[in-house]
Amino acid sequence: MTETISDVLELSTDIDAPVDRVWPIVSNLKRMGEWSPQCRKMVVFGEVRQGARTLNLNRKGMLVWPTSAKVVALAPKERIAFRVSENKTVWSYTVESTESGTRVTERREAPNGTTGFSQLFVRLFLGGNAGLEKDLIRGMETTLARIKTEAERG
Repeated sequence: MTETISDVLELSTDIDAPVDRVWPIVSNLKRMGEWSPQCRKMVVFGEVRQGARTLNLNRKGMLVWPTSAKVVALAPKERIAFRVSENKTVWSYTVESTESGTRVTERREAPNGTTGFSQLFVRLFLGGNAGLEKDLIRGMETTLARIKTEAERG
């Protein structure tokens, strides 16, 4: 049985800080564990650049699992994106200048669904796609709020 997966999950926040202050926070994948309530640690092999690989440690309650990813897009002061190997989703952060500072958009794309293994894992351990996507939206809200706090603190 295959559950429906949203092609795109996306949230944005406006930050009272310039792109030059926000971009280093968003693009430093090594700090992802400080922002994300699910991805508790992201180890980047080498420099953060297009093609760089990561090993990620995820957690939900007592459940802990690893994933890996590859940076698939990097446009300094604009966008960074990485594809998670295990489920083929692409996560991205886009920054754009606004009149009062910067808008950051976090996006999860799964235009072709996810892998069979990922579907099984989600169904058995993460409450199915509907529950997972609600958790992911809450996680995106938390991540963006933490990035906003850090950037506005200066």
